[in-house]
Amino acid sequence: MPKHGARSAVAERPRLDMAQIFRAKGEAFRRSHVVTRQQVKAMRAIERCRTEALGGHVDVCHSCGLMEISYNSCRNRHCPKCQSLSQAKWIEERIARILPTSYFHVVFTLPRSLAPIARVAPRAIYDLLFAASSKTLLELGRDPKRLGGQLAITSVLHTWTRKLELHPHVHCIVSGGGLSPDGRRWFVARGKDRYLFPVKVLSSLFRGKFMAGLCRLFEAGELGDVSDFDDLKKRLYEHNWVVYAKRPFAGPEHVYRYLGRYTHRVGISNHRLREIADDSVTFVTRGDETATLSHDEFLARFLQHVLPHGYVKIRHFGLMAASNATTKLEVARDLLEADGIRSPERLEPAASWQDFYERLTGEDPRRCPACKAPLVRYDLNAFFAGEPLAVSREGKGPDP
Repeated sequence: MPKHGARSAVAERPRLDMAQIFRAKGEAFRRSHVVTRQQVKAMRAIERCRTEALGGHVDVCHSCGLMEISYNSCRNRHCPKCQSLSQAKWIEERIARILPTSYFHVVFTLPRSLAPIARVAPRAIYDLLFAASSKTLLELGRDPKRLGGQLAITSVLHTWTRKLELHPHVHCIVSGGGLSPDGRRWFVARGKDRYLFPVKVLSSLFRGKFMAGLCRLFEAGELGDVSDFDDLKKRLYEHNWVVYAKRPFAGPEHVYRYLGRYTHRVGISNHRLREIADDSVTFVTRGDETATLSHDEFLARFLQHVLPHGYVKIRHFGLMAASNATTKLEVARDLLEADGIRSPERLEPAASWQDFYERLTGEDPRRCPACKAPLVRYDLNAFFAGEPLAVSREGKGPDP
């Protein structure tokens, strides 16, 4: 039998794993709580991720005898172990489209009093959040008194706080300028070194657009049973809605690498777990602060962030919209580059996941990490059954 070996990991594996909580307490939680089909699917995927239940393969080096056993990933987007390779690929694809201009990070946040409605009607509330925030930015961008051009926007939905409470908000990456209506000029934001638009104007317009949409949803009966809607509406209009705008990024090449921190993130990573006790879970919130919750409360908080089936949490607007990606966006790029501003270097798409993994980590997964000889991959069950039939190394590959 070949000797075992271990390939170096992209990042150090955390000591604790959320799957431990799901395997120990998941079934009891499902029996005692009302859970949606998507929540059950996410729970079972996390429980089985990288275990024998999903099968696997064996990589063998016939030169030095090294053998590596790998179990398959669940690839559920809510699993904390199944995002890094997808995240890196997304970042690379976005950088290929980025404009050589300044960018701002703008965050639109819903008041906490809307959280109960978001639990009942998540798709409707999150769609409205995307619509109200993007229309706010695009309308101000088109205003000749402010910019007079069409912005490029990428928005990412987040629904959690560091304590896993429900807190819907969108992170928007917004170009510090826009394309003129006639497509002949690129207008630079007047406050390019400080701000894009005044925060108070952003907040007020965003609130107005969201509230108008919320009233339409209520009248259409899409918000569930909201018996005190008039009182809620009054409180929301009186509330100061939070819109946060950061200073420009250091350069266009940093924009999507920064946003990549937000795109494929789930509510909590395994690295934030500090202790899994018989009756509680302790995890890091901010800095050195921690929170301790019962298993039931921890699972309930995590599961409220499981998105509806097929929900798109990353969306593009303005010049970044699919309808403009190969037309107006490229016109804007040509205008900027004509002024001597070069776009970030575009990498050629990787031919396979193995090539992409090698570019990302410097390691070729097709070769032995010890002696660099080619590895042969076998189906796990067949290998240990004494029927070592080699299998194809193509496909999506690992998600380290």
